[in-house]
Amino acid sequence: MMKNYIDIAYLVAAVLFIYGLKGLTSPATARRGNQLAALGMLIAVIATLLIAKVLTPIEMIGGLVLGGAIGALLSKRVAMTGMPELVAAFNGFGGLASALVASAELYRYLGPDQASTLAIEPMSISSMVTIALSVLIGSITFSGSFVAFGKLSERISGNPISFPGMRFLTLLFAVVTVGGAVYMSMGASEFPGISVPVLYALGAVAVASLILGILLVVPIGGADMPVVVALLNSYSGMAAAATGFVLDNTALIVSGALVGASGVILTNIMCEGMNRSLLNVLIGGFGGDSGGAGASTFSTEGKSVTATSADDVAILLTYAEKVIIVPGYGMAVAQAQHQVRELADLLIEKGVDVKFAIHPVAGRMPGHMNVLLAEANVPYDLLYEMDDINGEFDSTDVSLIIGANDVVNPAARHDTASPIYGMPILNVDYSRNVIFMKRSMRPGYSGIDNELFFGDNTRMLFGDAKDSLTALISEVKAS
Repeated sequence: MMKNYIDIAYLVAAVLFIYGLKGLTSPATARRGNQLAALGMLIAVIATLLIAKVLTPIEMIGGLVLGGAIGALLSKRVAMTGMPELVAAFNGFGGLASALVASAELYRYLGPDQASTLAIEPMSISSMVTIALSVLIGSITFSGSFVAFGKLSERISGNPISFPGMRFLTLLFAVVTVGGAVYMSMGASEFPGISVPVLYALGAVAVASLILGILLVVPIGGADMPVVVALLNSYSGMAAAATGFVLDNTALIVSGALVGASGVILTNIMCEGMNRSLLNVLIGGFGGDSGGAGASTFSTEGKSVTATSADDVAILLTYAEKVIIVPGYGMAVAQAQHQVRELADLLIEKGVDVKFAIHPVAGRMPGHMNVLLAEANVPYDLLYEMDDINGEFDSTDVSLIIGANDVVNPAARHDTASPIYGMPILNVDYSRNVIFMKRSMRPGYSGIDNELFFGDNTRMLFGDAKDSLTALISEVKAS
């Protein structure tokens, strides 16, 4: 009877996962979708603990309270600019959990010659394969995610890191991981008892996979980190699904498969947003710490920018009929999303048609700008994806760019030597006037200078985005 209830709980959890994921496809339903998925996971965790009799009800409640307190503390203390690295850390811990659980399952099959009483039933080759895959993928996810965490939090240089022989070393560790996994699979027995060499192979797979995860991510530059985060998210889902097969746990299989599949889809969307293949991202990373120009035919020699002031921009915005706001990572760094919303509200009250243009890879994680603007309660119907709004820039009076860079650089359309050549961009340079809000003239993640800075219709408003927007709001109110 208990098993029937558990199966029903897993079914309910799976349905909530699916509806939760569907809700995440729209900003208007994303919060509700997240809540549904969280409820599904809670049901699945409680059902699993009950069927396995791992904890007493009191211990379950204590764990829920402690975990909930940690989650609440993180949600309050982690700034929105820290969300990308927090997501990377979550991916890493998810991969580690899958690897540890799968490893623990293998120890249940230790033979009596190892003085173990845990051997209970024969292990099939399929079980050993799933254990090997879970450890391999989970370990790569763990180490790779924390390299991404370091790059995103600037604890590690955002520039691509490489050294002589790195490709060969990466290939060598890849061979070791695959070879160890094959050896483990061949060590599966029709009789209880796993030999010590198989356990050594498990350790070799885990260590080699951890090193491989590092070698796979360190050569990738900061410009590609949003893609890496999405891909590692997919890895964590695949590791969880593999562990679900190890444990014969339906909820884990379903949730892992959903995360893995959605991560792959999101990775593909991000690659299309940069017009680059996943292979190119993984082996040819570009960009990183802003500070040096990359390969490009564009030269700033003999060119100058036109600076402007908050009062001049306020006049331009107030008399405009149509304004498009383009948020970027500079807005996130300054935590200026609330000022952006206030400015938009003021302009709308004055009869200005205001829209927000969102590029797929703006920021440091997928959907970064959407999350920031949702936090500031910007109406969802004002947010437009790149493909939906690009045709409107030529009829726009003012494009207000807040900290975006590479995603608006016209070099992507014509400079074949540029590392961002071919990347779809927001066509802000087609607007009658472009206001570029930046702290300085430093380039973006790609490391190349932005041609838009020097455009005839571009005005640079230098300074911290929050301070500049606060000044703009005061001037607009006074006008």
